[in-house]
Formats: sequence, C-alpha cells, structure tokens
Amino acid sequence: MPHYLMPDNEQLFVREFGQGQPVLVLSGLGMQSWQWLPFLYRHAKTHRFIIPDWRGFGASQGCAIPELDAISSHWRDIDSLIEQLRLNDIVVIAYSMGATTAMHGMQYGNFSEQIAAYLHIDQTPKISVDDSWDYGLFGPQHQLFISILTELSQLLAQHQHIQYIKDLNSQARGQLAKLWLEFIGLQNSNRYSLKAFEWVLNQSRLQSLLLPSHRVDYMAWYINNYLYHQEDYREALQKLQCPVTFLSGTQSRLYPVKGQTLIAESITHAKQVRFEKSGHTPLLSEPLKFAREISAFLKANAAHQP
Repeated sequence: MPHYLMPDNEQLFVREFGQGQPVLVLSGLGMQSWQWLPFLYRHAKTHRFIIPDWRGFGASQGCAIPELDAISSHWRDIDSLIEQLRLNDIVVIAYSMGATTAMHGMQYGNFSEQIAAYLHIDQTPKISVDDSWDYGLFGPQHQLFISILTELSQLLAQHQHIQYIKDLNSQARGQLAKLWLEFIGLQNSNRYSLKAFEWVLNQSRLQSLLLPSHRVDYMAWYINNYLYHQEDYREALQKLQCPVTFLSGTQSRLYPVKGQTLIAESITHAKQVRFEKSGHTPLLSEPLKFAREISAFLKANAAHQP
C-alpha cells in the first residue's frame, strides 16, 4: 500500500485495490480505510478503489498538521492525489467529513468536472445554523454544540505542549471526559449507554477509544474545524451534472434528515435513500442495507466506466 507525497512534503497513506472504474472513497472523521473493506472488496473485480487515510488516522497518523483548517487541508491532499494518479471520470463515495471535503472541492476546485457519479452519505451542505439554514450540525441544538466545542477548544489550547491525551494531568483529563460526555449526550439520550461512555471516558487507558484522536494537537485541529466552519456548499452541490445519490439516516441527530432531503430534492437528477433505523452511522446500524445500496450505486453507474 503506497504513500503519496503531499504539497507540504508529508506522506499520505492511500489504500488501493481492485481494477476497473476508479472509485475515490472519502471517509468520515475517525475512520480508517480498512473499515470500508466489508462493503467494497466484493467489487474489486470491476472497480479500482482508492481510499486515503486522513491525516491523524491509520497509516497517516504521523502526518504533520499544516497551516490550514482540516477541510481545506484534506481537499488539498485529495487534489494532489487526483493529479498524481491522473484520475478523471471518477466515481466518488463520500461520508460525513469526507462529503464536506468533496463539497469543498466542488466549490473551490474543479472537482465537479472530474466526478462521474457521486454518493453522498449523511452530511449537511452547511454545518452552521443561521436564518437561511436550520439543518446544520445538531440542528436545534447547534448553539449548545458550539458552546461545548468552545470549551473543548479552550481546554486543549492550554495543553498544546503535551502530545498525547493520555499524558494530560488528571484534572485536564477529567474536564475533557466531562465535555466529551456532554457532546455524546447530544447524539445519544440512552442513559445506560451514557453511563458506559462515562466509565470509559474516565479510564485514562481507554479514554482515547471514544475520542476522535489520541493526540492533543489533532483533537484541537478537528474541533476547531467544526467550531469555525462557515462554508455553505448548497449551490456547489446543486451544480453537479453527474448522477447523485444521497444516503440519509432518518434518526440522525448530527444532521437532521429534513435538511438532507431538501438538498436532495433541489437536484433534479438526484435520488435519496432513507435509512429508517439509522442515525449518522448507517454502515454500522444497517450494514446489510448499506452494503446493498453501495452495490446498487456502483451497478447503476457502471455505464460511466471509460
């Protein structure tokens, strides 16, 4: 599995397998490329899958953080990867933060012109909430979410001299556990689950299992990205000329399904598949249906193979 040299001379790991139509897979925050294998490996005889590990995760965890916000950095890395691999007419599967990265490329690069078919999995085109958009991150609880992120950002800023979260002092780890439990509580109201999360978060050796990163600097980088992200990608999405499919968890607290439905309906050649038993993670809560929809998407767009 190769590493590719990025514009800042860091080595980004990219998992590649299969043959045929290139399929670029952009993961969500905290994911690693191997987690897609149960859904994609069966299609390796007809599709060539290209799945980067984002900076800070998997085999890219040692990459340095550039002087850019996370989404701008991710798009720069993807743009560089596309150029190095000489990709065109690409099928794109983008989930959560990966979808935000894809939309960023549509808005600020020429990504739209390079996409043959686009699968957009449970993500809003606008993370912030204002008078023009009620369906950003956590919808009606957006301001509470922002207040939690602000406290997390301030806490981590005080400890940037420490590399790993496990090495924070007990008071800082306790504060971090408390704030992250509040964040989890926005997504999950089950008191038994929250008790289990609380126990794990208060174990120094296990705490990183529920956090997006085990490093203080990366944790801060990703938190600040969502705290200050003000982009609106609705128009960029609506300009897509290729076939578009939305997979949406109807119970998603992170990204209200009504907002995802509105943007899907605004694109005449788009369709939406609803996961009635899922929130933000249909690949975990409805894996069989998720696998079927991935297969259906790839099969439906087989005519776009060069």
